[in-house]
Amino acid sequence: MPNQPISGNDLARFSGPNTFMRLPQADGPEGLDVGIIGVPIDIGTSWRSGTRFGPKQIRAESAMIRPYNVQTGAAPFDHLQVADLGDVPINTFNLGKTISIITEYYDAMLKHGVTPLTLGGDHTLTLPILRSIAKKHGPVALVHVDAHADVGDHMFGEKEAHGTVFRRAYEEGLLNPKKVWQIGLRGTGYTGGDFDDPKGWGFNVIQARELWHKPLNTLSNSIAAEVGATPIYISYDIDSLDPAYAPGTGTPEIGGLTTPQAMELLRGLQGLNIVGGDLVEVSPPYDPSGNTALVGANLVYEMLCLLPGVGMR
Repeated sequence: MPNQPISGNDLARFSGPNTFMRLPQADGPEGLDVGIIGVPIDIGTSWRSGTRFGPKQIRAESAMIRPYNVQTGAAPFDHLQVADLGDVPINTFNLGKTISIITEYYDAMLKHGVTPLTLGGDHTLTLPILRSIAKKHGPVALVHVDAHADVGDHMFGEKEAHGTVFRRAYEEGLLNPKKVWQIGLRGTGYTGGDFDDPKGWGFNVIQARELWHKPLNTLSNSIAAEVGATPIYISYDIDSLDPAYAPGTGTPEIGGLTTPQAMELLRGLQGLNIVGGDLVEVSPPYDPSGNTALVGANLVYEMLCLLPGVGMR
């Protein structure tokens, strides 16, 4: 029988284990289809810190989520064996060592066939995860939802940080460039050509202003048609949302997506060969109400509902 979250009718939601949706915690990946993994880092950030507390807060807010998705008919825990694998034991003083630790950790998880869904943590973590994913699946398609393209060449002389992730991933051949979508980009830049490089690589760059006041199911349906059977990874930066919906993040930008748009976008990817995903940049010190972490927890649940083997009506 697959694991089920503890019901709020059996144990009050403000008690019980601090795991994602109060699922069982597993010591290892054996026997799991999906592993929820925390990566509590913020040493790759360039502005406001605090994302090291993101995984813990996302887990706390996830206690409100029930197992059946009333809107889509998805019941992921009836079809998949899911558990919380806890946090990667990062080195909080050394970003380079942390990046290596993350890759080694995910290498071990993927050997067991586990699909990882990651709670961040700053966006630096996506690079070492993609390195592991590419070892197993080759260059993958990518849906990257973010206010920022994260394609800088360096930050303060460092080649690996939260603003350089997707340049490094492109250079290392981890991505299928023509099947990469960067969605929700906006704000200010250093030059007028900030988005020119990824467009030149073949990335599909969609700025937030192109999406204002529009449903996003058309976009996600077109992405699904172009991706086909290609393995795809989803990287969701919470700052893709407007700060009105998600103020608790390190680098907020006005004019972002709404929460209904976020859900529409993800739901349109159902049926794809999703091999992993992450939700990054939740910063609880700037989230006093817990709303940002609550949104983040629900978006991770939406990703879970998309995975192969989960039915949606």
